[in-house]
Amino acid sequence: MSQVDDNLLKKVISHAKEYGFVFPSSEIYDGLSATYDYGQYGVELKNHLKAYWWEAMVKLNPNIVGIDTAIFMHPTTWKASGHVDAFNDPLIDNKDSKKRYRADVLIEDQVAKIESKIEKEVAKAAKRFGDDFDEKQFRTTNPRVLQNQSKVENINQRLKEAIESGNLGDLKLLIEELGIADPLSGSRNWTEVRQFNLMFSTELGSLAEDSDLIYLRPETAQGIFVNFLNVQKTGRMRIPFGIAQIGKAFRNEIIARQFIFRMREFEQMEMQFFVKPGEELSWYEQWKEKRMKWHQILGLGENNYRFYDHLNLAHYANAACDIQFRFPMGFKELEGIHSRTDFDLKAHEEYSGKKLQFFDPQEEKSYVPFVIETSIGLDRLFLALLSNGYTEETLEDGSSRTVMKLPAPLAPIKAAILPLVNKDGLTEKSQSIFDVLRFDFLCQLDVKDAIGRRYRRQDAIGTPYCITVDHQTLEDETVTLRERDSMQQERVSIDQLPQILSERCSLSRLLRQL
Repeated sequence: MSQVDDNLLKKVISHAKEYGFVFPSSEIYDGLSATYDYGQYGVELKNHLKAYWWEAMVKLNPNIVGIDTAIFMHPTTWKASGHVDAFNDPLIDNKDSKKRYRADVLIEDQVAKIESKIEKEVAKAAKRFGDDFDEKQFRTTNPRVLQNQSKVENINQRLKEAIESGNLGDLKLLIEELGIADPLSGSRNWTEVRQFNLMFSTELGSLAEDSDLIYLRPETAQGIFVNFLNVQKTGRMRIPFGIAQIGKAFRNEIIARQFIFRMREFEQMEMQFFVKPGEELSWYEQWKEKRMKWHQILGLGENNYRFYDHLNLAHYANAACDIQFRFPMGFKELEGIHSRTDFDLKAHEEYSGKKLQFFDPQEEKSYVPFVIETSIGLDRLFLALLSNGYTEETLEDGSSRTVMKLPAPLAPIKAAILPLVNKDGLTEKSQSIFDVLRFDFLCQLDVKDAIGRRYRRQDAIGTPYCITVDHQTLEDETVTLRERDSMQQERVSIDQLPQILSERCSLSRLLRQL
């Protein structure tokens, strides 16, 4: 995958709709901006991703438990967390196109373009020198690479200083100096930069005059923090321990774009890990390593991941980084790992008047724990798998196929049972195989069209195995098992199928590697 591939993203969006992964929401009414519905295969893939995360977090860690908290919370929650006063994005409008953008994202996109130039230089050199290429030496000595790297560092430093100081004028000045144009119109006619709060508000109550202003939660973490003592006491948890949660969050993103990468309604998979004060940075490093390993086990390519330390730490953090993935739009945030200190629990103590502390029996004293957060965007992970898995291949006979190369344990459909022809008792035999497998695996019985066309259809939705039932099956109880990526076929007995699919498609195959 190249550094930035807009054409690939367009193909993925089209494929996702055509094959039942993701649909534009309310499409019959011309849709609603930046909202999407997951189709019949998308919801299965999404559920498998949630199961992989949940089982890795909760099942494999005896000191991590899960909860599910409400979307609506007492409004003081968001005052204590800082969201009411500080959950803002710096926005800038283009006077000619009338379009609105996040000022920091415009600058980050400009940085990504410069980084793309560096990667192209490296790729060209690697091709030129072959096995003799020393990438590290090239990056530290090539004049063009060094010049562009210096530009990146200078821009990032200025961006960091402007955000930390809240100097919106400096953000606009940086946009102007970099010559950043409206991506749609090419105009450089910008307004001043302004702050915009991202929380959705609504009213709780049956009558307008009696209603209270509340918010749709912009993150799931606060539901964990306010339940810290409930979970700790009822679960008899001892420090260190974690609380995990999967749930919807809502942000009034003005610049929602790039398909499901940035939406107003999205799903998070978060875990807050409570530790003894003074030990947080050690745990922070441990969780960085654990989370990167969890991602890389999916087999999407180690070079497609990188750590990116935050230029601007949030007010509650003393360390923070992102695990970035190489999307078609370039390297972008996939998961955040933050050392949140004791900010959240102390803030809720102050606003609620309730103690949120852990009594340490060994030290015979109480303290407010520090917190390590891991927070992954489920929709972004979904997009990472789709964009990485989408493959167009030209076969030996000159024909082509589009295949969605998803990890077998996560694929929506694990196996398709295909009678070679829809007669001679082959359909009935296929049905009997389906009836056996359906209790353990989501399968499809596909009888329509020529066998080659059915293979292509299953390739496109990512089905790892096709089971072809032919006339020999009626004689010796064997079928042809075709593997999606290699297209290799093997003859196996019907009674072997449950064990083969279990070994190759089970989530435990991934979990055992952690």
